[in-house]
Amino acid sequence: MRRPAARQLALVALAGALVSTGAAAPPPDTAAPPKVPVAAGYGGAVASVDADASAAGIAVLRAGGNAVDAAVATAAALGVTEPYSAGIGGGGYFVYYDASSRRVHTIDGRETAPASATATLFQENGVPIPFDQGQTSGRSVGVPGTPATWKSALDAWGTRPLGQLLRPAEKLARDGFTVDATFRAQTELNQDRFKDFPDTRKLFLPGGQLPVVGSTFKNPDLAATYAELARKGTGALYRGPLAQDIVRAVRTPPVDPAATRVVRSGDLTTADLSAYATKQQAPTQVAYRGLDVYSMAPSSSGGTTVGEALNILEGTDLSKLSEAQYLHRYIEASRISFADRGRWVGDPAAEQVPTRELLSQRYADTRACLIRPDRALTSPLAPGDPRHPAPCAATGQVAPTTYEGENTTHLTVADRWGNVVSYTLTIESTGGSAITVPGRGFLLNNELTDFSFAPAAPGVPDPNLPGPGKRPRSSMSPTIVLKDGRPVLAVGSPGGATIITTVLQTLLGRLDRGLPLVDAIAAPRASQRNQTTTELEPGLWNSPVRTELEALGQGFRQNPEIGAATGVERLPDGRWLAAAETTRRGGGSAMVVHPYGKP
Repeated sequence: MRRPAARQLALVALAGALVSTGAAAPPPDTAAPPKVPVAAGYGGAVASVDADASAAGIAVLRAGGNAVDAAVATAAALGVTEPYSAGIGGGGYFVYYDASSRRVHTIDGRETAPASATATLFQENGVPIPFDQGQTSGRSVGVPGTPATWKSALDAWGTRPLGQLLRPAEKLARDGFTVDATFRAQTELNQDRFKDFPDTRKLFLPGGQLPVVGSTFKNPDLAATYAELARKGTGALYRGPLAQDIVRAVRTPPVDPAATRVVRSGDLTTADLSAYATKQQAPTQVAYRGLDVYSMAPSSSGGTTVGEALNILEGTDLSKLSEAQYLHRYIEASRISFADRGRWVGDPAAEQVPTRELLSQRYADTRACLIRPDRALTSPLAPGDPRHPAPCAATGQVAPTTYEGENTTHLTVADRWGNVVSYTLTIESTGGSAITVPGRGFLLNNELTDFSFAPAAPGVPDPNLPGPGKRPRSSMSPTIVLKDGRPVLAVGSPGGATIITTVLQTLLGRLDRGLPLVDAIAAPRASQRNQTTTELEPGLWNSPVRTELEALGQGFRQNPEIGAATGVERLPDGRWLAAAETTRRGGGSAMVVHPYGKP
């Protein structure tokens, strides 16, 4: 389903862009690399969903850039080839391990609501509007955080100027890439929305038709936008003509007058854009099996929820359990941690989030005793109170898990010095808000639909209601694992709320079940998010283990595909291993700088 193993046109464009920046072009034998899910070697590694994007990162590493430089170049290329998942109209979370200090740093580049936003942003006459109407609207658009994230990361830890790192993606947008079945299918999924916006229709439905598999897709407007950011810096998106274009598209959505779709306007202002700032903050951290697991603190719920689940499972030797008992414990730990997430996690700038208490082993132990080996818990499960832990208590008010879109992208990078980046970025739903900024070549996010439209349950406190300047709660879980201060592995995934369970299951598969990283990523997934049933991919749905789990009271529903993880791992001999999906989203792209030995 993903793009062909070698995109000759796109990769030749990439090589030309690198020459234009003074960096060495990839040698001829790597100018059109095969798309493979696992690679090992020296000099650094990149794993993403896309071969062009991974190649952009590898070229930066080969030219002497570090992991941060390569991550920005990879992300910019993903904005071209994965425009329905990410881009400069969205935001994300950047986790960085600095080898010189042996410290993990994070950047919260989440989108923010307008200063005018209230708790009833997605309500009319006291009633929440339908999700699809909130999604395809100016009301759903938050201030983009991705360009500011790139600037923050490069200013703090990068070694190359932004303009140099954007040129490969700029040339890729101008010269084009080869359309594959996945790109066409994602376009078709959005066809009814896209056709109602003339600029979106012109770009993604050329001639009013779906892009043809095998054709070349070009985005000259995005190339020009990247060139503008290269000249002026990322501040051009937050102040000046580009910012004004974004605000105009949100406040007066450029919808076809003949369209019958109701497209609500948003209230974003140029002041909202100019006020935007990323947050550099401490990561979450838990100890697990003698390792230190770092991830994103709120506004993301990824670090707290994965961390709490790991703490719950710490007291059980998962390596010695049967497959059914292992999955049962994993499902139950996920259920419990999601119950607590829903009650306690929101934007800490606006809510009292007990992050330290949620990640305490003491609290996890009081929740772990809810798990019985012979009987499943039922959802929605009531939350506990991490501020006042009580053994085996679930005394809070029950609330279901609210809906969260399932698209995003993730990349992982390591360099020859031992620096590591785990970076998840998104525009929320596949296709975001469906609004393309006229003349600019990129889609705007619908990230504000990650807020609860109304309290999840009447009378139950909900920390994720909209508010002025507030960041919506996320599930993005970019993770880095250290042993004795040095990196062991880094992982992350797209998938909305299933990101948390994907990252958790991948960590357990690698660290507890002993699977090679690529196999831990490929293993069939289950996702329990404090819902009445657990989602299963076909590999588990069609397995005898499902019957064993149902005998314990577990209930299931099918999901054809959960997540699309990537990761890197430091091998004992000093090589880096990059790993990506084998089949999900058509398979990912893992590359290393020197696959055949040290340079």
